[in-house]
Amino acid sequence: MLIGELSQRTGVASRLLRYYGEQGLLDSARNSSGYRVYGEEAVIRVRQIRKLLAAGLTTEMIAEMLECAIGPAAHLDLCPDLVRRLRGELAEVDRRMGDLAQRREVLSGYLGKA
Repeated sequence: MLIGELSQRTGVASRLLRYYGEQGLLDSARNSSGYRVYGEEAVIRVRQIRKLLAAGLTTEMIAEMLECAIGPAAHLDLCPDLVRRLRGELAEVDRRMGDLAQRREVLSGYLGKA
């Protein structure tokens, strides 16, 4: 399928699909006219990418994890390296949440005095 059809089937803009290709997340071939051509598996791959992006992962991390992604829901086959990486990301999210909670408390305190 051409990039326009992949875009239509996944709801992801063609420009973003090209970006995924540049980042090594999505494979394509070229037809005789030079247009990008994708296989059926690209639909699932794009859904996996979107799901992992929604988890706040970077495209660099996703490139490393995609081989562990299974099916359109991007269930991950958790190898030890991936578990370590995800735990690190989760710890970073927890740290940021703590920082935000502290900021919220300070801001709320200012408003409480108003």
